[in-house]
Amino acid sequence: MTASQFPTVRPRRLRQTPALRRLVAETRLQPADFVLPMFVKEGLDEPAAIASMPGVYQHTLSSLRKAAHEAVTAGVGGLMLFAVPEERDATGSAAVDPNGILQRAIREVADEVGDSTVIMSDLCLDEFTDHGHCGVLRADGAVDNDATLEIYGEMAVAQAEAGAHLLGASGMMDGQVGFVRRALDAAGYQDTGILAYAVKYSSAFFGPFRDAVESQLQGDRKTYQQNPANAVEALREVRLDLAEGADLVMVKPAMSYLDIVRRVADEVDVPVAAYQISGEFATVEAAAANGWIDRDAAILETLTSIKRAGASIILTYWALDAIRLLG
Repeated sequence: MTASQFPTVRPRRLRQTPALRRLVAETRLQPADFVLPMFVKEGLDEPAAIASMPGVYQHTLSSLRKAAHEAVTAGVGGLMLFAVPEERDATGSAAVDPNGILQRAIREVADEVGDSTVIMSDLCLDEFTDHGHCGVLRADGAVDNDATLEIYGEMAVAQAEAGAHLLGASGMMDGQVGFVRRALDAAGYQDTGILAYAVKYSSAFFGPFRDAVESQLQGDRKTYQQNPANAVEALREVRLDLAEGADLVMVKPAMSYLDIVRRVADEVDVPVAAYQISGEFATVEAAAANGWIDRDAAILETLTSIKRAGASIILTYWALDAIRLLG
């Protein structure tokens, strides 16, 4: 081969050094991209490790407050709060109690960090019901969509009153965003935002999360969470939530649905979030613990893939690890 036959265009030239690769990187992660999900459990005396989620804890109110301060100091963009009550019932009454564990957690975090980060709260009944579903049940055992909306409205007002900036409407009930928006506005919380879990699939990767919240679920949620086989349906759900007043939209899970993240990002003109869920986290942790992959490299690669797909906000249990690695 003569010199004239060699390629003149060599993309590898821009990959030769770390500085060059950094200079031309198309996707950049930064601490403000990350939202740290956090769990608080009523009745604990000290934080409890979650066996299926290495490094993640169920917090006491005091340890939650300390961990929230540390996360905000590190630079996270937000905190998403989940709560585990001591007592559950068929209607999830602890979810609407102004002194319920989630509302108390929101107040503690708000008192600790104020407006220095975005305080988000999970607006769903699954942690609070004795049957583990995201809504109340009819006599035949099916989830009653419209009766559930009434409770979501009460939950929304309780969480807004406690100090949440964004409410994570995650139950996948039809009409939930519109109902919650009207309830908030009627109670004077027009400035409280709604992060709609617009696209939430019925996924096999939710398992460790159910350990974290000690879920009472028997069966599945396939009648209200989305079918993993469907993509067009996801865009319909997004359009409906935006029409009802969603301020941001979420795709959950993230890594198994990067194509959906991309399609949603191309469709909307509001911020798009994606939740790197417990099973996605635990899969990497387990492989790394066995020496099969490089944990730190895998953390950054997975997060980069989510942002590259179009998410501007990433909920991840690795928020603090990622910030450390980026530093």
